[in-house]
Amino acid sequence: MLRNIPTYELFTILFVICLLFITLAKVLYPKRFNDIVWVVGNSKYLKIYIREQKFFDKFDALLFVNFIISIAVFCFICFRFNTASLNPSADDLFKIMVAIGSFVLGKVLLERLIGSLFEIDTLIDEYLFQKTSYKNLIGLLLFPINLFLLYSFNPNHTIIYIILVFLVIINILGFISTIKTNQSLIIQNLFYFILYLCALEIAPYIIIYKVFFSN
Repeated sequence: MLRNIPTYELFTILFVICLLFITLAKVLYPKRFNDIVWVVGNSKYLKIYIREQKFFDKFDALLFVNFIISIAVFCFICFRFNTASLNPSADDLFKIMVAIGSFVLGKVLLERLIGSLFEIDTLIDEYLFQKTSYKNLIGLLLFPINLFLLYSFNPNHTIIYIILVFLVIINILGFISTIKTNQSLIIQNLFYFILYLCALEIAPYIIIYKVFFSN
């Protein structure tokens, strides 16, 4: 009996789209692209490009598309890595990408609104820029990771957990970098910043965990 070999045409199309957007970001903004690769542990990128930040930033938008697709593919791998086949429908992946994109963008808009209400716009803008930068870096890292997981071998629990821990560490480093950069501003608005973290950084993920993973 012949083994049912999974096909990856849909993933291949998505990888080509990711590569296209990454290439555009690299070609149109070569210096900034090279700088963002080294953003972890280096506040230079955040200090320089926060001054040029706009409500709609083309560089961030290009890498954000890659982030959404890469996260969606990785999520699908996490959900299906125990199955014998990995042949998702376009509808499945589209729903995952829409859900992730809506969650991230909706959260950003809500955070900006909260920042205006509590009059900590400067702090929130810098914090959101840091988060966006680290999200885009995670998207760049996940692109080759997803390729490796799909085309080299079937992932197991250990590999998945190592990757997840690696991504969490990157986010923690970004958070620490923001606190160090804006230490005096955070101290002045400590109550509001803690309230913001509890309401918009901790609570949403607890709710998601309860909805999807709690029995």
